[in-house]
Amino acid sequence: MRKVSFPYMGTSYIPFKNLLEAFGNEVVVPPKPTEETISLGTKFAPEFACYPFKIVLGTYVQCLEAGANTLVSSGGVGPCRAGLYTTLQEKILKDLGYEFEMITLEPPGRHFKDLLQSIKKLINAPLTLKDYISITRFVWKQLVLLDKVERLSHKIRPLEIKKGEATRVYKKCVELIASAEKYRDLPEIERECELLYDGIQKRDSDPIKIGIVGEIYVLLEPSSNLEIEEMLGELGVYVERSMFLSQYTIYNAVLDLFHMAGERNVKKTAAPYFKEMCGGHGRESVGNAILFAKRGFDGVIQLSPFTCIPEIVAKSILPKVCKEHGIGFLTISLDEQTGKEGLRTRLEAFVDLLMAKRNQTKSFTVKPQIAKEMA
Repeated sequence: MRKVSFPYMGTSYIPFKNLLEAFGNEVVVPPKPTEETISLGTKFAPEFACYPFKIVLGTYVQCLEAGANTLVSSGGVGPCRAGLYTTLQEKILKDLGYEFEMITLEPPGRHFKDLLQSIKKLINAPLTLKDYISITRFVWKQLVLLDKVERLSHKIRPLEIKKGEATRVYKKCVELIASAEKYRDLPEIERECELLYDGIQKRDSDPIKIGIVGEIYVLLEPSSNLEIEEMLGELGVYVERSMFLSQYTIYNAVLDLFHMAGERNVKKTAAPYFKEMCGGHGRESVGNAILFAKRGFDGVIQLSPFTCIPEIVAKSILPKVCKEHGIGFLTISLDEQTGKEGLRTRLEAFVDLLMAKRNQTKSFTVKPQIAKEMA
């Protein structure tokens, strides 16, 4: 039997585990990245490799040591090096003496036949069409629900009266969703999660709003960004991320399969500043920053793995974009040397600046009205 594992990225391991098990595989669940994971990845990765490459490589070593004989990862297209990472990681791991098969799930819009062949290797159970529909329905609902409870945590955390309650509820919701065995379990779990969030005591306030853009892995995996969303929420900030996995899957798998531009609005918005594709999510970072500004957000934070070429290109454009649209901007480059306390200090300073700017704007808005009333 195949013993399959894959990279750890947020809560995506929950539906992906269920999918692979339903396909007749034994799953070695990847461990949440730790200092040991990063140390292993840094030790064996090329010096130029980006932070996600190192974390994923370290995860693979841990999974292979735990007995996995098949690794599954995603491919890519365009100038971004990520499209070649699985090939390089496979070579590094086999040079270290590990025996396994690497299965790369390529984007369906350009490599549909290759994708089907890869998926076929992972199907090791006799399944009917009804089975496929049932499996897909269950894991998709699970993924969507996991994204929903995370969004709710971002919305409620800056308003909570008892610090840490939103995080506690979020973790409880993830456990509930992970415990589901069939699709029919999920509607009741969804209602229970909503009630748990409704039970949190909240203050009435208008928090600073910050949009987060950047490369997909450091956006979706909290251990890679030092739990920045939780940190900002505890500072009283409403955080909204530009990307969630369910949304990304629709844009880059389902719509891409039919050659439909799922992120057309984002790319169109970025076009005056960023017309060419540079791979990764560089252009999307620019487009989403503008959309956040148009929605009245106070600031944008760009999360960029050190040496990530698409985000370096975006970083050269974003200061001008944010200045023109009247929104604060902070870029954070992440690697194994980034420290949590140093990051917290930068975030506190950024939030203070955004609050000062908001208060100044309110002051200039109110004063002319007072003068008019006095006249």
